[in-house]
Amino acid sequence: MTNSHFLNQVLLTFRENFGEHRKDLSAVRLTQDKYLWFGSDETSTIERLSLVDQDKFAEHQQFRVTEFMSLPAPEDEEIDIEGLACDDYYLWFVGSHSYKRKNTKPDNTDKKNISRLAKIESELNRYMLGRIPLVDGQLLKSCQHPENPNVQLKAAKLELTKYSNVLMVALADDPHLGFFVKAAIPGKDNGFDIEGLAVNKNRIFLGLRGPVLRGWAIILEIELESSQSGLLKLRKIGADKKEYKKHFIWLNGLGIRDLCWDGEDLLILAGPTMDLDGVVQVYRLKNGVNLPENTLHNPDFVQEIPHGDRNNRAEGITIFSDIAGVSSLLVVYDSPAPDRLVDESSVLADVFRLG
Repeated sequence: MTNSHFLNQVLLTFRENFGEHRKDLSAVRLTQDKYLWFGSDETSTIERLSLVDQDKFAEHQQFRVTEFMSLPAPEDEEIDIEGLACDDYYLWFVGSHSYKRKNTKPDNTDKKNISRLAKIESELNRYMLGRIPLVDGQLLKSCQHPENPNVQLKAAKLELTKYSNVLMVALADDPHLGFFVKAAIPGKDNGFDIEGLAVNKNRIFLGLRGPVLRGWAIILEIELESSQSGLLKLRKIGADKKEYKKHFIWLNGLGIRDLCWDGEDLLILAGPTMDLDGVVQVYRLKNGVNLPENTLHNPDFVQEIPHGDRNNRAEGITIFSDIAGVSSLLVVYDSPAPDRLVDESSVLADVFRLG
């Protein structure tokens, strides 16, 4: 590792029955009580590891999302969790909201593989956006707010529709995003694809891996309020009183792979929109908690994150300063290289000094 910001590696140890999914971690968040939370793009569960040493997390605990809310499709159909966030005793999670195209298989004939490339699917669980009460390292269906006895915390999800959810319905007529939504363009084809999540006082920031429009990436900002038991609806916000705001971010043509707060600044993990190896970079959007509407934003470049050859694709970032003792960032990878895999159930994550 030649990156000048590189500090060290951290060992993540999961239960053996989760071992294969250590290769497809897609979201990570460190909470103040020094738990690491993970999402995988191949499951419908949320994982928790505990700090057991300065450079090791273990004691894996798994939480099934269906323990807290119903899913629109069977549990064995992935949510494709791409973002996690913590705010005011809630753990938030978001699915990709994307269509997917069938991939080729090495044992198939060319004819079969070409046929597979024509098949596009939409899986209902991918349209989940929800929150679950999080107190003392445990996820709960409902509980009293630890600091305000008059407030009841309850698990809830954004209202779903027959084919997606109310956010996708609102975006269908958007002048920038509507075409991608209605044309059912798969995420890995520069289609609509949520991969970043940050939350601040019920304001939800959704970072889009795609589409990228002439080099400009997009962050959606929404606000949610209770609708009925266990459901959330979109509030109308902003000067135009729509169900969402759009923020255009110049990331040198890259899409958003993750978001996380550093104080009031928004850190952006940026990488390719398509299924390819390419530059991965971290940007800082100063005062990102108060983004003005209808503005083109040019965040500050922070550093590059090394990538591999069809492996080591950075997928999630979280502030790691409380553990490392210096301003730092933990990075987890999809498709980790073989030298990251330890025994049958562990994987190495990287820690970088945050410039």
